[in-house]
Amino acid sequence: MRDSNLPEPELLKTVLQPLLEDFEYWFTRSRTFLETEQLSFLDKQEQSNLLKRVKLAAGEVQAAKMLFAAAGGKVGIDMATLMPWHKLVTECWNVAMKFRSKQDSVD
Repeated sequence: MRDSNLPEPELLKTVLQPLLEDFEYWFTRSRTFLETEQLSFLDKQEQSNLLKRVKLAAGEVQAAKMLFAAAGGKVGIDMATLMPWHKLVTECWNVAMKFRSKQDSVD
């Protein structure tokens, strides 16, 4: 008998696959941003630490994508894993918005 608590593979493919792709996209954008811009409101160490966290999370997302693909979309990811990625993406969005805000006030 099948465990009714297990997620359906099609539901996982519909929800989890695009979510992982979104994380990958935003971590790539954040990495590029942090590597190419000097942020006046962060000291170099803070910016470097944020970049390191983005690189680490991007690697975790890549590993999750590979596991998901290797398992044929039949594995999920615990929310305890997803939430730090979500918080980091939000932190990066906030940094980018602050950067743009400061750029707009200079113009």
